[in-house]
Amino acid sequence: MSIRCILALALSSVAAAQTGIVQDLFTLPDRLDSRWASAENPKGEPGQGGLENSGRKGRPFVPLAAGAQHILAEVTGHSGTVRRIWITVDDRNPVMLRSLRIDMYWDGAAKPAVSAPLGDFFGVGLGRTASFESALFSDPEGRSFNCYIPMPFRKGMKIVVSNESAKDLQLLFYDVDYTLDDPHGDNVLYFHAIFRHERPTTLQRDFEVIPHVSGKGRYLGANFGVIADQVHFKNEWWGEGEVKVYKDGDRDHPTLNGTGSEDYIGTGWGEGTYAHLYQGCTVADKSARFCFYRYHVPDPIYFRKEIRVTIQQIGYVGKDSVMLKEATAPIYKAGAGLTQAHVGYTGLYERQDDWSSVAYFYLDLPENGLPEMEPVARRIAGL
Repeated sequence: MSIRCILALALSSVAAAQTGIVQDLFTLPDRLDSRWASAENPKGEPGQGGLENSGRKGRPFVPLAAGAQHILAEVTGHSGTVRRIWITVDDRNPVMLRSLRIDMYWDGAAKPAVSAPLGDFFGVGLGRTASFESALFSDPEGRSFNCYIPMPFRKGMKIVVSNESAKDLQLLFYDVDYTLDDPHGDNVLYFHAIFRHERPTTLQRDFEVIPHVSGKGRYLGANFGVIADQVHFKNEWWGEGEVKVYKDGDRDHPTLNGTGSEDYIGTGWGEGTYAHLYQGCTVADKSARFCFYRYHVPDPIYFRKEIRVTIQQIGYVGKDSVMLKEATAPIYKAGAGLTQAHVGYTGLYERQDDWSSVAYFYLDLPENGLPEMEPVARRIAGL
């Protein structure tokens, strides 16, 4: 393969677009204008940064009272692309990170394309901060939130953070870095993200990472949070369920079918902590809490008509397990129907656990028609 072909492939990936495209480092676009929206210049207006305290760090943050919301960035009457979002807050406990909400609107849409708890959106599952870096997100020292996913818009955008907790947030620092007047063609897609949560999941009904969505687009991947049920299933492995991607006419069976949760994120035989560009596990602790991610950057998943993404809740029980001996309710073998597993059984079994996720995708429409995010009381239960 020629150097030109290799470079062309590299430039097609989201990671390349955000880590410094070689040609873009030394070329000046004809029209693009660079802007930052922050507490020091909320509207990102020319010559309007640092107006307070004679420009000596007069407004580096904003407070966010319980029940209040703050517009991080807003543009009307221009095309553009959000290039980077950085946020940090003084209260980073799991309840607060699940109670803060981020919504994004494109081109004047009435409903948000992005709607998720702040922590989960930035890859911090279950509100459990950890130092990591991936191609799309990073949390350098477990104290901040960075997103590098390009988010195009044609006529305008609005990004809002809401405090749905019962506690005032004293310090919200942020930067939204974007360009204006990007020339977006007809094949440029809108960015979307959806938070899903079930506590517990339903027996033999796969957890939906993305419910059915109609349109053309690209599935970017997801981050997941799992709180395994140790009361019913002890310390047995929970992660044998397969990821299934139904697209473009798939009904009973998908076109894309994985082999297990740890396999999906590129590891095997369980999950420990690691952070790679496109796959990783940021939390794997003794309290049976796991947070992991997979991003389809070098292996794109395109859809032309529709998409639906699920993952199963299936575990594995070994011969030395005490789970079946101490079970106070029936445990069923994985498979059709409900066949109870008795003492001595070794193999796959059906589970119900606390699952949550944020899925990321591009779509040819600024709205996705998905249900609204669940209320905050349900989001924070069990954290």
